[in-house]
Amino acid sequence: MKFSRLFIKKSVKTIQAESMSSSLKRTLGKWNLLSLGIGCIIGAGIFVMTGTAAAAHAGPAIILSFVIAGGACAFAGLCYAELASVLPVSGSAYTYAYATMGEVFAWVMGWLLVLEYGISDAAVAVGWSGYLVSFLKDFGVIVPPHLTMPPGEFATLADGTKVPGMFNLPAFCGIMLVTALLVTGVSESARVNNIIVAIKVSVIVAFIAIGVFYIDPTNWQPFIPENTGKDGEYGMSGVLRGASIIFFAYIGFEAVSTAAQEAKDPQRDMPFGIIGSLLVCTVLYMLVSAVLTGVVHYSELKVPDPMAVAVDHIGLGWFSFIIKIGAITGLSSVMLVLLYGQTRIFYTMARDGLLPQAFCKVHSKFHTPWINTIVVGIVVALSAALTPIQQLGDLTSLGTLAAFTIVCMSTLYLRWKEPNLERPFKVPFYPITPVLGMLSCGYLIAQLPMTSFIQLKFFFLLGALIYIFYGYRKSRLAHEMNPRKGDATFVKEPHEKRTD
Repeated sequence: MKFSRLFIKKSVKTIQAESMSSSLKRTLGKWNLLSLGIGCIIGAGIFVMTGTAAAAHAGPAIILSFVIAGGACAFAGLCYAELASVLPVSGSAYTYAYATMGEVFAWVMGWLLVLEYGISDAAVAVGWSGYLVSFLKDFGVIVPPHLTMPPGEFATLADGTKVPGMFNLPAFCGIMLVTALLVTGVSESARVNNIIVAIKVSVIVAFIAIGVFYIDPTNWQPFIPENTGKDGEYGMSGVLRGASIIFFAYIGFEAVSTAAQEAKDPQRDMPFGIIGSLLVCTVLYMLVSAVLTGVVHYSELKVPDPMAVAVDHIGLGWFSFIIKIGAITGLSSVMLVLLYGQTRIFYTMARDGLLPQAFCKVHSKFHTPWINTIVVGIVVALSAALTPIQQLGDLTSLGTLAAFTIVCMSTLYLRWKEPNLERPFKVPFYPITPVLGMLSCGYLIAQLPMTSFIQLKFFFLLGALIYIFYGYRKSRLAHEMNPRKGDATFVKEPHEKRTD
């Protein structure tokens, strides 16, 4: 293995040409992209993780956690917007790294995005499962407890007995339904997503408008609970720990960049979708967390359905029903967008030869990467069924923060390497913005528990083996730069042909 070979780069012109020759259908306008981002951001962060982070770490100061996480995302989001306007491809940060730092960094970026999308989708599915089980219970439909939890978790029944979890069946089924929808087509999925986003935003606005009249200011006292003596349990360290936990809820704006090859006018519309969704959702997150901790004492929010608990506390049974409907539909759209993003990352990596060609095979009728979607869907569904949500959340935040750091670095590099490149959108206050993005993301990474880094070590070992034994040998860019006799794999691209 040649050391210099690891750092071969794709030219910007090559990436832009690939974008123009894509076999994916361009069906998404700027409002579809905005809806895509909002649909992904507004999900587990509001409906599930807000309560967990407030109860265990930040207390009422979870509002500050959202400000901190949102600020770090704003820096990274501006960098994403610039890169997406220059390199409008479905590979997102993976492709940005390929153009700036080389193939091995691109592989690392792509592998991090597996965490960012695949694992976070599993985490959202677990939250979706909790609301669905609660909703069905209201109608007398009881899902057996051992089929609502992963192995290692226990449910306490009314008589005090504990039932061990075996398999989270609702979470598994939810992901598989989303997988089926994505196989049938992106434009169809986008229409469904737009409807779902409208429903859940309406529910959240209603929760804020009604809940504000039931706030008990004493629940906000103290606003920042005193630290217990353990790092990350209340105090400012708890606020920062809360920010690192909820960070994964912000990745929706990044998911917009994975839709570049299916956007009608990516140079103009990508920045609109990325920045717009981030601004809208940050404001909603802060308002919801303020109302939630004002209605219910933060110590009571460590549950899978905190908003439903808050509405039950108010005493409006009918509104609790609406909240659960909003959460179920809302989390459904998040599962849809996250799985969509994951499949498009794999599509681009496979087209580059770093993953098997089956991952970029486009269906002749639906024009979607169907094999890719089915494989990814099954893996994510099994992760959701077999892994606790806290573990999924920490791993997702770690992958997301690392990915955002690399994107900020890529922005700096491309500005330095190609200063005259046409940029439809430019990061304001350059180079301060990308530098602050790198520093803020790096600081939040340091707040995550050591167990996440240990698990990441094994995850990266698996990724390194795949790259060494497959990606390194099959890299399309390497073959184009140094073609080998008799190797016809990269001479033509049958998967790039459009079949109508």
